[in-house]
Amino acid sequence: MGVIPENRCAVGVNRRVSGVEIVDNIILIGMPGAGKSSVGVVLAKAMGYDFLDVDLVIQEREGALLQEVLDRLGMEAFLDAESQAIQSLSCGRTVIAPGGSCVCREQAMVHLRRLGTVVYLALSQREVEGRIHNLATRGIAMAPGQTIADVYRYREPLYRRYAHLTVPADGQSLEETVEAVQQALAAQMRDHHL
Repeated sequence: MGVIPENRCAVGVNRRVSGVEIVDNIILIGMPGAGKSSVGVVLAKAMGYDFLDVDLVIQEREGALLQEVLDRLGMEAFLDAESQAIQSLSCGRTVIAPGGSCVCREQAMVHLRRLGTVVYLALSQREVEGRIHNLATRGIAMAPGQTIADVYRYREPLYRRYAHLTVPADGQSLEETVEAVQQALAAQMRDHHL
């Protein structure tokens, strides 16, 4: 277990058993500051899964830090590059943490939903604003003049639309959020087996 290098999630590598595609990944989506990467690492460890941070895949592909890639490409081209990185993934038994802007490209979300269960780590706008302190260097895809409130209003309905499960995470510790995700996944498994 550990962080998966890009070559472990290569293009065109489908995981199939007896002709059936295996979709046993957990994908964490949500606003910047929701804890996708932090929760993802702890969740992967608890489940015996690998962990993949899509932001690191983008940085490796582009040879630069995320904010530098965003500054160089501009927002729309960055969103396209992020979508291409996501669409290249083919993993199994992995907790995947894409960037918060993954919902801005439908093709990326269609692919992530094919890879496994998409879990939205839901935060209020106030909680998001309280958690993000490094806006200028964080690598958040937002147009010039946009605020976190603008980004939240645009993305929040998209997170809900694409998620298989929504886990409220306001005011929770890392451990509480991991536990809430595990409970939601367990409940989903029970519901599907009834």
